[in-house]
Amino acid sequence: MDSEDGRRVLDPAQDGAALKALTHPLRLTLLGLLRQHGPATASELAARTGESSASTSYHLRVLAKYAFVTEAEHRDSRERRWKSVHDMTSWSNEAMRRSPGGSTILNALHRRQVEHLQRSLDRHEADLESGRLGQEWQEPSGVSDSMPRLTPESLAELWEVLQAKTDELTARDAGDPRAEQVVLFTAGLPLAPDPVAGQGRADACAGPDATDAGAPDAPAAGDAS
Repeated sequence: MDSEDGRRVLDPAQDGAALKALTHPLRLTLLGLLRQHGPATASELAARTGESSASTSYHLRVLAKYAFVTEAEHRDSRERRWKSVHDMTSWSNEAMRRSPGGSTILNALHRRQVEHLQRSLDRHEADLESGRLGQEWQEPSGVSDSMPRLTPESLAELWEVLQAKTDELTARDAGDPRAEQVVLFTAGLPLAPDPVAGQGRADACAGPDATDAGAPDAPAAGDAS
């Protein structure tokens, strides 16, 4: 399903094959490059990724089969150019976990995103060191790993606020020549209580007069993959 903001929302019940196609690391890389840099040929993408033209061409056809990419306007008739159909792909995590094999696909997609983060971090640092990025980007750039305590409702609200603010700032900076492509990663990963750490806290609190040190919190049931 497409939305007006350039987002494709996949339904695991109907789009399982399309979601599975996205778990291939090269396909995600190709889709990301087309979204970031615009239309390109299989040969141009091969040069960027270090893959063969035959490989990138094959995986572009797979992405086209599932409507992630489509042919762009050709500069000439020698080689077709490809473009991304959407700016973003999303899905319901709850629906993914309920669908057969959905947890495995979701876990694979999360790991592809972590790999993208590492590549982006490497490139960011190289761009700063080489001077391709000005020093004015030094201070606002960074990675945060804060650990607030939130309810499910508050975490959902935080996602909405982040998206709304990102959309607002993107629209504001659209015509500013100083604007650069920013790889923005956000993660909200609730963690169940650690039974080992919980036991350690209980033991530490048990003084000589304590009659009941208490039991550690039981971990919440996890999702089966």
